[in-house]
Amino acid sequence: MEHNDQLHDQAEVTLDQINKKTGRNMPQAIATAVVLIAIILGCLLISIDVFVALIVVFMILALWELRVDFATAGLHIPVFMLWICSACTLLATYYSPLHVVTMSLCAMASIVLVALSATAKLSFGNRLSLVVADKLSHTEAAARLESSFNHDGNEQHHSRLSHVAVSVLTVLYIPVLASCIILPLTFHGHPVAHAIMLVFLPALSDTGGLFAGAWLGKHKLSPRISPKKSWEGLAGSVVFAMVGAFAVMFCTYTPQVWATRWWVPIIMGILVGVVGTFGDLCASMIKRDLGLKDMGHLLKGHGGVMDRVDSILMAAPFTCILLWLTGM
Repeated sequence: MEHNDQLHDQAEVTLDQINKKTGRNMPQAIATAVVLIAIILGCLLISIDVFVALIVVFMILALWELRVDFATAGLHIPVFMLWICSACTLLATYYSPLHVVTMSLCAMASIVLVALSATAKLSFGNRLSLVVADKLSHTEAAARLESSFNHDGNEQHHSRLSHVAVSVLTVLYIPVLASCIILPLTFHGHPVAHAIMLVFLPALSDTGGLFAGAWLGKHKLSPRISPKKSWEGLAGSVVFAMVGAFAVMFCTYTPQVWATRWWVPIIMGILVGVVGTFGDLCASMIKRDLGLKDMGHLLKGHGGVMDRVDSILMAAPFTCILLWLTGM
């Protein structure tokens, strides 16, 4: 019995060390990841249309998290208009026969409509205020002091142009980048393989970076923006993404395609690993600027939806262009 207690205590100490080094609750993170993988694969097995609907739902949740995050700094984005524009952009991009043209027109219309909506600060009840207060109460005081917005308990006031600027940034960050997840589902006849590469390769890259950084990380990549990221973690991200790309393409394409395009998984692994890490750094920079630890709270062990999809969104345009140019 005493020996079992010692093993249990040792396991708890080891787990605490891993959680501290990775900055995550790893059991929660793994459980959440398993559930997310099951949901995504289940949608893909049902139909691509259901997967597209899932992307729309995730982007709506991400927009809500961004609304709360920006509101902690007194910045307001028109979330209802963003929900409408995002859903219309993603669905129209997939179902329209002119996919790229439709995406471009919807993006331009979204920028205009969201910018106009951002000039009017509308409030529907006090739910946002309660969520913002709860988020700030769970934010470390040191993080808030380091932010560009020194939260002193009073609401920050900004010009209308500031609200418009952050709203337009949100359009470019969410519906425009998410459209690049939708576009590869419409060309070259491999929608399931493209969906897996677009969603799972960045996630696999994050996993590789997490483990390589935790075990081997000694040289910091960007200590000021994200102290836990290392050059060793970046190398792990590239290797994991590359291996994943080889596995997906090996199960998808014929030997004739492999004979001429064997180099595509190598390029894809490098792109996803590097750009995905850059996406994480961009999200970390936004969080640091706002004085927040996580972009949200909806996914246990992962912070929020935005913390999970930032690398996916940033890598999507590059993966989309590579797949289109190589005809894969």
